[in-house]
Amino acid sequence: VEFLYCDLASMKSIRRFVQQFRAKNCPLHVLVNNAGVMLVPERKTEDGFEEHFGLNYLGHFLLTNLLLDTLKQSGTHSHSARIITVSSATHYVGKLHLNDLQSRCSYSPHGAYAQSKLALVLFTYRLQHLLTANGSHVTANVVDPGVVNTELYQHVFWVVKVVKWMTAWLFFKSPEEGASTTIYAAVSPEMEGAGGCYLYNEERTKSADVAYDEELQRRLWTESCKMVGISDEASRLP
Repeated sequence: VEFLYCDLASMKSIRRFVQQFRAKNCPLHVLVNNAGVMLVPERKTEDGFEEHFGLNYLGHFLLTNLLLDTLKQSGTHSHSARIITVSSATHYVGKLHLNDLQSRCSYSPHGAYAQSKLALVLFTYRLQHLLTANGSHVTANVVDPGVVNTELYQHVFWVVKVVKWMTAWLFFKSPEEGASTTIYAAVSPEMEGAGGCYLYNEERTKSADVAYDEELQRRLWTESCKMVGISDEASRLP
């Protein structure tokens, strides 16, 4: 195991990390996008992005795009490289505000968090469409880990913290249990060659209806490219 530092809230850090990784000339068979914050007060990343959108979504968008060439080179006909992105059931209530992705007009921690998780699902579906169109041996899937007992809940209201403390053992998954579907997506032979899936409890299930809106997927992708400063070659594809 080798550790390389990468701050998903910093575009500069992400680009530096990718340079360091590429310098090792290593193949990349599995990429798990799992960093995140939840219900944080209104604040910005060093690049000026609203933190939920900037860290949860844009950081992973840039990281994945910068590593795509390596992933494509690493995948084969019999063993595809795999991209697994961790979303949340919160995406079902999320709304994507293309004209206000930074939540500047009216900030809500819950709304911003849900939007970032919906964006990850839209991103995954669009990414799989592009990978398929290019004939790449890479698959992209999105995972809902369930309600997991971690420090992600540190910004919730104090009453919720008390309830969580009292009931976590009964209703919450352990971190190990929460990771099971991500691991399944990353290594299971059953997922070989399967992409564009929303997985919960190691089963394919339906995501929010809006996530299947291909026009919304395309528009989010194009806007995301502008925000992180990469070329939108995908805009020329159907």
